[in-house]
Amino acid sequence: MTGESFDADSDTESTGPGVGFAADGGTEPTGLDPETVVVKIGGASAVDPAGAVTDVAHLVANGVRVVVVHGGSTAVDETLDRVGVEPEYVETPEGVTGRFTDAETMELFTMTMAGKVNTGLVAQLRNETVDAVGLSGVDGGLLTGPRTSAVRVQEDGRKRIRRGDHSGRIESVRTELLELLLEAGHVPVVTVPMFGDGGAESVPVNADADRAAAAVAGALDAPLITLTDVAGVYADPEDPTTLIDRVETPAAFDHLADAAEGFMTRKVMAAREALESGAPTVVICDAGVRDPVVAALGGGGTRVDRAAVVEEVSP
Repeated sequence: MTGESFDADSDTESTGPGVGFAADGGTEPTGLDPETVVVKIGGASAVDPAGAVTDVAHLVANGVRVVVVHGGSTAVDETLDRVGVEPEYVETPEGVTGRFTDAETMELFTMTMAGKVNTGLVAQLRNETVDAVGLSGVDGGLLTGPRTSAVRVQEDGRKRIRRGDHSGRIESVRTELLELLLEAGHVPVVTVPMFGDGGAESVPVNADADRAAAAVAGALDAPLITLTDVAGVYADPEDPTTLIDRVETPAAFDHLADAAEGFMTRKVMAAREALESGAPTVVICDAGVRDPVVAALGGGGTRVDRAAVVEEVSP
């Protein structure tokens, strides 16, 4: 996991430029039909990006502007293990478990995320004829915000403060840089670290990839498709038949948040942030299904609409 404070088979049919997506493969566009979409590819070992890469190529060929944001938790764990660094995991009071980032972990994290994982994903996309451009949050000051001097954690049932300044909170996205690339036909492939302001100088610091994707989607007013290793959020995490497919009201969102457990808690938190900052819709969907991005746009996964967290104001 990459944390702010430490460190998911549907048939679809495209209908040409301005692609229409139908949940059942029919001609009625019951799903989303965006001009721009942000696709977040999870970094767990169970998330194979191949389907998403093919879908991105399909969307771009049909005139949809795409920004890809990716994680890399498994790759970071493998790097730490290779060099003999024992990761330290902590739990936030909200119940999210993550890797605490010290100076050594931060160095390895940056090397893995901005180097190995980002470069590999850009290569995969370019081999599918996608004009992908890799960026970390530091490049061009793409993702910026304050560094944190301490994080709240929970140990043995008690809340504590852990000191450390190798993480941060994204508060600004350089939207004009993304727009420049998108208008030129490129697909930005974005990853953390972010550029954290500590006062005297800004330095690369860790940030959560889900929340980075949320910030980008909000800044672009674009739908966010979060691809993970399950079909979405389940009302009963032990029962895959209880998938929550649509969240349209505040009460439904409260139910969604209550149902989320483990890593899904972070994704639901990120969904709220994306919607509050401008994204019209967030879909949490399985990366392993056929055509995962198109399936999500067509009605697959757990779809959360902006009205579930943002009260509509009458003119």
